Amino acid sequence: MGEGAASPAAVGNGPAAGELETLCAAVYPAVAHTREEMETRYYGKLAEEALGPAWKDGVPTEGARQVVDAVQGELEQLRRASKSLVKAYQSLIELEDETGARLRDLRKSRSRKWYAPNPPANAAIDLEERRLNHFAHGLNLYKVLLVCIAGSFAGVVVEMLWAFARYGIVESRRGLVYGPFNLLYGAGAVFLTIALYRYRNRGRLWSFCGGFVVGSVLEYACSWGQELLLGSRSWDYSAMPLNLNGRICLTYSVFWGFLGILWIKDLYPRMAKWILKLPNRAGRILTCALAVFMVWNALVTCVAAGRWSKRLEGEPAPSAFWSMVDERFPDERMERIFANMDFG
Repeated sequence: MGEGAASPAAVGNGPAAGELETLCAAVYPAVAHTREEMETRYYGKLAEEALGPAWKDGVPTEGARQVVDAVQGELEQLRRASKSLVKAYQSLIELEDETGARLRDLRKSRSRKWYAPNPPANAAIDLEERRLNHFAHGLNLYKVLLVCIAGSFAGVVVEMLWAFARYGIVESRRGLVYGPFNLLYGAGAVFLTIALYRYRNRGRLWSFCGGFVVGSVLEYACSWGQELLLGSRSWDYSAMPLNLNGRICLTYSVFWGFLGILWIKDLYPRMAKWILKLPNRAGRILTCALAVFMVWNALVTCVAAGRWSKRLEGEPAPSAFWSMVDERFPDERMERIFANMDFG
């Protein structure tokens, strides 16, 4: 063993886990002993009272009442003990899952693939954020804004690469008029982060279930909101099996589940590590500037898309302002930006 290595007795087999194991091992014998006591004290008496003339006109005799009251008291104690054991069992399962996940993440972070290093462990990110008192620690507003912006950009890039690999075409997947950004992906990244952050040090099943639910709800809400506000739809799964109003389907919900694992176990810690490199003062200024730009970009996009819809309906520009919008964002430009948008 190396000089700097800690012995297993020092860090891996501590008294807390040992005492817990001993206590848990004693539970079953205690339950078995209680069962024997119940059989000895009460079960026979209950049977005798059931067979004998202990009840007259539906009213128990004094002896029967004493037996019933005693058993009722024992039953209440058993129910309280059962609830406590269920809570303890749930906490124990969560503790086991979290400890195993932290250990797997640590081992993964210390290995290296032939093409790139593995992501850092989320626990290491948490520790470094506290040590540096970083401006974007935990899930504060700065972190959420940076996640949204990074997700908006990365989602467009990934979808364009996917379309090129699958269909052999290079097509815009942007959701805003300025820059390669799509707020659907940004919102997805934010909601996944918020929903899965508390499970970042847990097993992958939690990440999958969270991604499945959050992604499906978000995708449905965005489709419904776009159709309600702009009268358009950017995707339609009506031809897919097990779809819901064409807005979501099982295939893509499962995809969201795997994306949840990829996000919280791989992409988020990589991004958080990059954010840690930003100095506090410069990071705050940069985050605020990017957030203002994205809000302005989204507002301009809503105006341009709304006017595009009216133009397709044959409605002329009602004022000089809308004429300027028509000039800056003609149909050709909007079709290039929003290649998949359908106003039907």
